[in-house]
Amino acid sequence: MKSILICFGLFTVLSTGVVSGQTIYSQSYGDSLNPAIIYVHGGPSSNSTLFEATTAEALAENGFYVIAYDRRGEGRSNDPDATFTFQESSDDLVTIYEKYNIKDATIFAHSFGGIVAAYFADRHPEKVNAIILMDALFSQQETYDHILDTAEKRYRKNNDSQMLEEIREIRLMPKNTVEYRKACYDLTDGFLDMPNPTQESSGLKEKYRISDFYKDNIRNKNAPAIFYQNESLNNVDTKPILEKLKAQHIQLFAIYGKQDGLFSKKQLNDMKTITGKSNFTLIDNCSHFPFVDQQALFLKTISKYLK
Repeated sequence: MKSILICFGLFTVLSTGVVSGQTIYSQSYGDSLNPAIIYVHGGPSSNSTLFEATTAEALAENGFYVIAYDRRGEGRSNDPDATFTFQESSDDLVTIYEKYNIKDATIFAHSFGGIVAAYFADRHPEKVNAIILMDALFSQQETYDHILDTAEKRYRKNNDSQMLEEIREIRLMPKNTVEYRKACYDLTDGFLDMPNPTQESSGLKEKYRISDFYKDNIRNKNAPAIFYQNESLNNVDTKPILEKLKAQHIQLFAIYGKQDGLFSKKQLNDMKTITGKSNFTLIDNCSHFPFVDQQALFLKTISKYLK
């Protein structure tokens, strides 16, 4: 997504936490007496600016205490020594709980943040009331396979022999490498675009584009390579962890865009099976960012799930 703000109220509080001498950017929205929601952004190499600019305060106005932060070494949490491991991301989340004196919370996990949230909840189930998975990755290899299959159909239809040969070569690459991941995502042009932008979604994107949040849209281009270098768990499938969490009575919810090109129908059905039909929402005319593409429906769905 290349472009996206909302009017900011008086109860926004800027703060930071410190981990091993490093600063973790975070910001809270709403009344601290309300149920806590912690937003976990995608990545590696991402941040919470889009969520903060468009949705954090609107969600707080619906009766929640919303906290957004950038993981160590990503976005506004600069740390040249960050390792980008799941252990480190769990440590960062623990710091957020301590900073805001939160005993337990709902984790709102977007994209790669879904994997971060699953591993965090597996380590600290007592801290998690519920997880809302929003276009969240959970079976990475199936996503890569789906990207390749979709791109191959596109280029076969266009009789593009050069791109078909490139896809063939990508399929032969070692799967647990940053080069393979990058090659797959380089094929996703248009995969994350909302099919028919609405006045609401276009307005949110434009407000983000002209906001200070957009100016702070910092991306650490080295993060994926360091993650694949340091983290032994990659191309993971968190479905067994999610099933385990559900058995521990942690509520699982999911919101996915029907036109999100990262997920196959099989994956969406798998997620619906895990969460249960009543806890799964598939939004039409919506891609990878439901909180922007269909914000009104998104907010209504969150309130239904948590209230």
